Amino acid sequence: MTCDLSRTVAADCCTEVFGTDFLQALCEPSRASILREMVLKGRSDISTLAQGLPIDRSVISRHLRVLENVGVVKSEKEGRHTFYEIDCERLVRELEKLTDIVKMIRPVCCP
Repeated sequence: MTCDLSRTVAADCCTEVFGTDFLQALCEPSRASILREMVLKGRSDISTLAQGLPIDRSVISRHLRVLENVGVVKSEKEGRHTFYEIDCERLVRELEKLTDIVKMIRPVCCP
């Protein structure tokens, strides 16, 4: 897909894309570590995730809320425990949206 964008519009698109809560949530190093643990362990509660991380459980909980708010993880409550897993379908959709925008501005910024 190509279109005739001005450099100003392309620059505004970049700011919009790279300033999203979604990307900011993914780029925080502690959250990246939590996501790594989730890939290694699969569906897990906070106690299980904390076993592989040098982060306090309350901090892990806050990071998981941020990741859930932007659609990277989803949670399910079972009794007193909440289990988290990566929401792959939504993650793929969000990344595809970002990729589509970058492809759209590519002819302007990277000819």
